[in-house]
Amino acid sequence: MQAEGAGSQQLLKIINRMALVRHLCANPGLSRADLAGAVGLTKSTVSLLVRELIGEGWLIEREVVATGDLGRRPTPLFIDPDRLLLLGAEVGIESVRVVATSLTGEVLASTVASYGDSRTVDTCIACLAAALLKVRRQLAPAQQILGLGVGLPGGVNEARGVLHFAPNLGWRDIPFGALLGEKLHDTPLDGVPLFLQNEADVAALGELEFNPSPASDPLLYVSINQGLGAGVIVGDRLLTGSRGFAGEVGHMVLQLDGPRCSCGRRGCAEALIATRAMLGSGDDATALRSLAAVRAHLVDKDPETLKAVNSAGRNLGVLLQNLATAYDPGCIVLGGSVVELGQPFLQPALDTLNDYAAAASLPPPTVRTSRFGANAVAVGAAALARYRLTRPALPLADTGITPTEELV
Repeated sequence: MQAEGAGSQQLLKIINRMALVRHLCANPGLSRADLAGAVGLTKSTVSLLVRELIGEGWLIEREVVATGDLGRRPTPLFIDPDRLLLLGAEVGIESVRVVATSLTGEVLASTVASYGDSRTVDTCIACLAAALLKVRRQLAPAQQILGLGVGLPGGVNEARGVLHFAPNLGWRDIPFGALLGEKLHDTPLDGVPLFLQNEADVAALGELEFNPSPASDPLLYVSINQGLGAGVIVGDRLLTGSRGFAGEVGHMVLQLDGPRCSCGRRGCAEALIATRAMLGSGDDATALRSLAAVRAHLVDKDPETLKAVNSAGRNLGVLLQNLATAYDPGCIVLGGSVVELGQPFLQPALDTLNDYAAAASLPPPTVRTSRFGANAVAVGAAALARYRLTRPALPLADTGITPTEELV
């Protein structure tokens, strides 16, 4: 019983420490007294925890600017921007993107690496491991990597580190966490806590962790690339579903007997909105080979390309209407390579969404694009690491195991 009591006390201390860190992430510059009142702890407890957190590299103190007021002025506290860092990686269809960020999301180093001709699991994981180590070498030896997050293109069992299904890569039931851990064995990243989740989920967490806004709850992040998915945040919690498939909105059927999707069904949102919806069929003489070609044809105002992009945009508007009805979000964030097509794609989506709202005499939901651009998933993966490490009592998806237990 004494051991259980000691364990409970230790967990409570970790929870309190991370509550201070999270509060300063969102509210930099508070004093010890401010923190005590904000998180409901005594001043003496906060002073003790802050001393530890400063010593470990989580927090820093800054000099107080003289104001002429009488009395001792409280010392403001901030998240240390240099000592403890996060790594985030996006495993894409053709390449990996890796970033190193501060605890508040500033990108300090990055790289992109292509798979080449082979897209086997082994090749892609080897490419990812090499990119992670390359970014680590760009950092100072004294800088500590606190955690590593990876965004994957499919449904993920986060607790077991398994990628269930990545339709655009043809991967099923891949023990991704274990395989990546093997590649990083006996490297500078050996033993760094590793967290995996779906790409749209981590991008949503990036918006939550690094751009906090109470008005954005619930928050939906819709990722549009070769695939299409969504991350859903409700009440500061990532909604993953019973099997890790929540947010797979690309496989919501929008059109009966529509074009075939990568999942095998017909009429999925992905087939009507994502990259392939704009490229044309392989038998079509005007079929394009890449999103860059679509962009070039838009610049030339090619009628067929304009029509295809407009149609994809209008279908996105239908999908957003359905998501707005299902979740009543405070904000919908759009990200992914297709969003970079800009107004020819986005304006039809917004017009369609607004028309549906007007027909029901309702205000349309707030929609914006991601602040992190091409780095949204990689930065979001770093945010996944912070999300898990600073919420030690929050169960991992698909299990009752807490992150603290998982890292032992």
